[in-house]
Amino acid sequence: MYEIPLSAQSISRITDKIMPLVEEWQNRPLCNHYYFVFMDAIHYKVKQNNRIVSKAAYVVIGIDDDGYKDVLWIWLPVKKKEAPWPQFY
Repeated sequence: MYEIPLSAQSISRITDKIMPLVEEWQNRPLCNHYYFVFMDAIHYKVKQNNRIVSKAAYVVIGIDDDGYKDVLWIWLPVKKKEAPWPQFY
């Protein structure tokens, strides 16, 4: 995408460095309740099989007592016809 050549080993090294941060974020404590919960999707274009296709990332954001936002859930469907929200309920 940015015309920077990266080997499989480079990608693995980058992934190995960021995965502890991702896991820490995934396992962080959340509030017991949220006053507002927003469910939305972000659509973006990606190259897949030498074609540009539209994909969606489904996001759930909660707003706590102090007005802070927490990303509660992000989901990238693998198949086009997968229902987006059942895993969240």
